Amino acid sequence: MANVTSFYLSRVIGNKVYSEDKKVLGKLEDLIVDAKNIRPKVIAAKVKRGKNIQIVDFSFFIIYKEKGQYVIETRNLKPIDVQKEDTIMLVKHILDKQIVDMNGRKVVRVNDIRLAILSTGVYVIAVDIGLEGLLRRLGLAKPLKKVLKPLGKSIPSRLILWDDVEPLASPRSDLKLSTTYSKLSTLHPSDLADIIEELDKKTQAYVFSTLDEEKAADVLEELDVEAQRNVLESLPVEKAADLLEKMPADEVADILDEIKEERAEELLNEMEKEASEEVKELMEYPENTVGSIMTTDFIAFKTHFTVEQTIEELRRLKPEPDEIYYLYVIDNEERLCGVVSLRDLVISEPQTPLYEIMSRNVVYVKDMDNVNSLVEIISKYSLLAVPVVDDDKRLIGVVIINDIVYELLKVRKKLV
Repeated sequence: MANVTSFYLSRVIGNKVYSEDKKVLGKLEDLIVDAKNIRPKVIAAKVKRGKNIQIVDFSFFIIYKEKGQYVIETRNLKPIDVQKEDTIMLVKHILDKQIVDMNGRKVVRVNDIRLAILSTGVYVIAVDIGLEGLLRRLGLAKPLKKVLKPLGKSIPSRLILWDDVEPLASPRSDLKLSTTYSKLSTLHPSDLADIIEELDKKTQAYVFSTLDEEKAADVLEELDVEAQRNVLESLPVEKAADLLEKMPADEVADILDEIKEERAEELLNEMEKEASEEVKELMEYPENTVGSIMTTDFIAFKTHFTVEQTIEELRRLKPEPDEIYYLYVIDNEERLCGVVSLRDLVISEPQTPLYEIMSRNVVYVKDMDNVNSLVEIISKYSLLAVPVVDDDKRLIGVVIINDIVYELLKVRKKLV
């Protein structure tokens, strides 16, 4: 008999469970762990006893090897009622399921699970996503290793510590989402979008529904068109509308252009009137016009504003970084008059009015100009953003370089 300090789940599932006096108590079907802990601890097991399957206390058991086989011993098989929202079944909910490799920021498949036996209990320590884990379950790992050893070859093996993974598949509708997806919420929206795009429709919707509204809005912006469509169609109208209201109007317009007309209309009607009208105006612009890609989220100040007033207003508004590439100056009729750099704003005296420090030579485009004109402008003048005016030179929007690049990528994809 050889004591075991760690083992793979595939080695024990389906094995007989014995009492301390070597009586067969049943057959192990699954291990159940407490999901509240950072490192899940085995607290129960699913055991087949005759024709019945029971959930039993498995907080104490030992495993040892005898004649090359894993033997499971426990004191008794006392039935218990585990708290479903705090537990995960390793076979049912993790094995063969998709998880996120938090370090690699990608979706992977679990081929096996490694557990460790400590003095305080049995804990999940890692998942095996390598070829060896799959071969182990087929009973081919050992024979293949013997064949490869003389050749100096080995089977690719890859373990990921449990601390660095996040389960993805919906374990149950009653599983506490804050427990299951706490790690995912720490990822950058772009990384999280990449992960969600790799999932099937059902899992995409499930994972997305667990994010708070701010995070969900940021991620929705980053998703590709197909994933955006899937997510918006899966969410209740009220929740989807709330998310869209937190996004820039130009992003919302782009998204609604790609989904079914009936659904888009439904969402627009559910959104707040001001936000909805802003989006509708952008959606009316023909494709490939500047107006169709401009954002209406910009900051402009009147010519009589002082430097001090401008800085105070910026502190109050707390704008996003891409909203203050340049500070635009307008007159009382909202016509574009000039532009002020942050440098000039900071070094000027507090009581200086903006019209004294603004540059009057402003490069701009009109809302009905072709998108292609923007490429030449940003290239020629090395701009990060370009103001957009109507026929009366009223400032109505801004196009930032990110949107221009994105538009070019869309055109390139169509050509390919």
